[in-house]
Amino acid sequence: MARIVAVANQKGGVGKTTTAVNLAAALAAAEKRTLLVDLDPQANATSGFGLRIEDGQPHVYHVLAGERTAEETLLATAVPNLSLLPAGRDLIGAEIELIGELARERRLKDALETTAARFDYVLIDCPPSLGLLTINALTAAQAVLIPVQTEYYALEGVGHLMHTLTLVRQHLNPALEVEGVLLTMVDFRTNLAREVAEELRRHFADKVYSTMIYRNVRLSEAPSHGKPVLLYDIASRGCENYLQLANEFMARRAKADA
Repeated sequence: MARIVAVANQKGGVGKTTTAVNLAAALAAAEKRTLLVDLDPQANATSGFGLRIEDGQPHVYHVLAGERTAEETLLATAVPNLSLLPAGRDLIGAEIELIGELARERRLKDALETTAARFDYVLIDCPPSLGLLTINALTAAQAVLIPVQTEYYALEGVGHLMHTLTLVRQHLNPALEVEGVLLTMVDFRTNLAREVAEELRRHFADKVYSTMIYRNVRLSEAPSHGKPVLLYDIASRGCENYLQLANEFMARRAKADA
């Protein structure tokens, strides 16, 4: 049975898609059958693998609309063991179009029901908002991974997300839990970064990953080449960070399942 994890933070620019893409690649490199679902209308997780959805080509919008199954919409990536449910430009209209539909919050959950069974991990890259697409992800997921940049407004953004998680638990997905909190774009040369990290650890305790993602030029360059950092520069610090995160991620899951 797949572990379905939404990668979410309604604040943009916190390394959410970078984390979804590179953690998925690192899990696949560890020979875990992995599916990455691009649920962000910006489609950056899709382009991050050098893939582009042309007009008329099916993607996650058509799955949510009930026009295609998830299984027939999957794409292979350059990383063995890693499949992608891609996004295209017209996904931006999905939130408006789904408003009047029955069970609109469950569209992704229902679509993944069969497909997820053949994967070990399913990661969902959410949009930087708390709209209907993110609600679909949180309803489909067993847990949420929260990337947090170590900056001034980080804690405020996490507070809004935790409120949303409470509402989702109450009305849609009672079993939803926090998979972990990941510190991203870390630069401990600033006192603020240290203070934010300490505050997050006070609030979330052992939910905060020991692994941190440090600022790294190669990690920033990789998307423009259509590659996860694992394929762009395996010797970089960014790649090392995400391989370490994947190991911690899997170790936590093994411990929870024991």
